[in-house]
Amino acid sequence: MSKILEGLYYAESHEFVKIEGEYGYVGITDYAQEQLGNVVYVDMPEVDDEVTAGEEFGAVESVKAASDLYSPVSGVVVEINEDLDGDPGAINKDAYANWIIKVKLSDPSEVENLMDAAAYAKSIEH
Repeated sequence: MSKILEGLYYAESHEFVKIEGEYGYVGITDYAQEQLGNVVYVDMPEVDDEVTAGEEFGAVESVKAASDLYSPVSGVVVEINEDLDGDPGAINKDAYANWIIKVKLSDPSEVENLMDAAAYAKSIEH
């Protein structure tokens, strides 16, 4: 059973965003890392790049497949998780603790278009 955390917002494409003030931490869900298998590389944007809700911002590669990443929110990348360069498999250990990008939100109301934990759980039921 995939771990789903309360208090985060979830996209249908299996990214999450954790909101802290005017910032959002974006990563992939536990379900997504389970589907991918062992993550071997994370392609991240540069600091100061703009991301747009619903648009691609990078990719996660595993031994099985590569999967594009779609930003759940719009804004400017203020930080990337450089730890993932040396240890991309950290996502497999704890997908929620190992966010990929930190974004300064340009439109915080966009989270209203995302799912809460209960809705996300329902969306991944088989």
